[in-house]
Amino acid sequence: MSNRRQFLSRSVLGLGLAAIPVTVLAAGVGQSRAATDLTKFADPLPIPPVLRPGPTLSIRQIAGTYRAHSQLPLTPVWTYEGSFPGPVIDVRRGSPVTVTWTNKVEGRYPVTAVEVPFTGIDSILGVGRGDATPLPDVAALAPKLVTHLHGGAMNADSDGWPMDLRVAGQAQIAKYPNVQRASTLWYHDHAMDVTAYTVHAGLAGFYLVRDPEEDALRLPSGIKEIPLVLADRNLDTDATGAFNGRFLHKIGYYDTALGRVRLPFAGPFNTVNGVIWPHLDVAAQWYRFRILNAANARTYRLELSKENRDGSTTPLNGAFIQIGTEQGFLGAPHRLDRLTLAPAERVDVLVNFGPFQGASVRLSTVDDGTLPLGREVMQFRVAARSVADPFVPPAVASPTFSRVAPGSLPAGHVQRWVASATDDGTVSGNPQMWELARVGDGYRPQRGDRLVKVVKGGVTTTFRRVALRFDDPVSFQVRPNDWEVWNFLHLSGPNHPTHIHLVSFQALSRDTYDVVAETDAANDVLTYTATYGAPKGLGPDELGWKDTIRIDEHDLVSVAAQFRDGTGSFVYHCHILEHEDHGMMRPFVVGTASHSLPPQGTPHSPAPGGHGGHHG
Repeated sequence: MSNRRQFLSRSVLGLGLAAIPVTVLAAGVGQSRAATDLTKFADPLPIPPVLRPGPTLSIRQIAGTYRAHSQLPLTPVWTYEGSFPGPVIDVRRGSPVTVTWTNKVEGRYPVTAVEVPFTGIDSILGVGRGDATPLPDVAALAPKLVTHLHGGAMNADSDGWPMDLRVAGQAQIAKYPNVQRASTLWYHDHAMDVTAYTVHAGLAGFYLVRDPEEDALRLPSGIKEIPLVLADRNLDTDATGAFNGRFLHKIGYYDTALGRVRLPFAGPFNTVNGVIWPHLDVAAQWYRFRILNAANARTYRLELSKENRDGSTTPLNGAFIQIGTEQGFLGAPHRLDRLTLAPAERVDVLVNFGPFQGASVRLSTVDDGTLPLGREVMQFRVAARSVADPFVPPAVASPTFSRVAPGSLPAGHVQRWVASATDDGTVSGNPQMWELARVGDGYRPQRGDRLVKVVKGGVTTTFRRVALRFDDPVSFQVRPNDWEVWNFLHLSGPNHPTHIHLVSFQALSRDTYDVVAETDAANDVLTYTATYGAPKGLGPDELGWKDTIRIDEHDLVSVAAQFRDGTGSFVYHCHILEHEDHGMMRPFVVGTASHSLPPQGTPHSPAPGGHGGHHG
């Protein structure tokens, strides 16, 4: 247990995904090699194709293969239009697009899944499956799919409700109004209880919204605007220990008296656009990078460094100029030494390779002891020839941007409270998400209550858990166009990058609390008391419009959003995909009670591997 808690609280997690043209339904055999023999920076970075649709667009989900490294056999994947990751969909603000997502996937699930006893970080980061037996229910996983435009503003019937699944031969029609500001969105599969598997198999891609404000900046474009999809992966092996070309979803578990606890995926290989440790040839000039962390659970802390002739590296402090977050441009760009991206977070950055003619620049993830094969992510090879580059980073990225201040919100706006914990009084070990409702000062606990007391400035506010599972009644009923503040209090356990569908929000504050749990076993009552500790503050990378926010243990993070541009039933959830699949997702409704639940495309079934999914 001490190994587990150390792993969960310190690193659990930084975990991954991918991008590349795929040979549809091709078979392939390659050389088998030991993991340590794979050459770093051997393969060029693939760039996904770009689609600039008119009023309609048709995209197929199809099976295929591609090569994750030139020294590996072909890897089977599920894709959008044969590209791994999917094509970049490039649209204009104010120009709606109706996308028909057609499920044409044939064949068995392409990723091998195994579970191994968790005895420390090395037990799950070892390359290959060892003697673990593949999970037969995952191998038999049928391609029941539904696509979600992550960060998109739309009505609920186009959002990709997790249970509105499409089987092979069926289509999902989604209407995207594209009413939001220029932003870096992405699309991915969102199938109930199995998103960790379907995204791991390759179902993800960028969706970029552009507008006149972006045009006026004259940013690097064309071949100088590069999408980077980051993820970690493991590789499956055959009976001899040789790579067989398949990705490996290997997770750790430990057993308690209450059942098995499964940890999220972590892999030893970093991939960018689907390739393990790629390189990119760049000119000695400015580039714009759209970076997405599409990992299952790994958080990336990215740093650029110059490679020296003696093999060492020199960090390039201030090399990143961040101009935007997930949901649009910042007011003023920020010069940063490092970029931190939790799963589903995106960043829009500028990098100048002009000072490094003829040199190589390395992108690595720092402070991460969970990558036994190295922290390297990719390499940039800068041309020796000088380039006349007139570009100058803007002093102002968005002249219309302004920070939302708590005092600027409408009087009487609704405050929502959500807590996360790994201990619900039974020491279950499984992360949970609790919706809370305030109770009066004289409230007398009822049998089975889970209470949270928040203490700040000498004032104690008491909340009662009113919802936990996905199927519990809807308790967050939002009026259209209202501003609300959602408060996320992390009581215990690993970090939770939390995503709210439909809206863009701004983080108002991040504070730390001292947390104590007390159990009244006789009445089955658990009470958490969270006492204000100190302001933790928001990072400069968190000050823009966002749709996903990092929440660390003992943090209270408050975000403000206006619920406009869509009505119906939506969800919010942790974007560590295994957490999402195993219970950390709840619905909310914008509009009237008649919107409570949308129709379901196919019957729901529990997650493979006996996980129990959202209903466990």
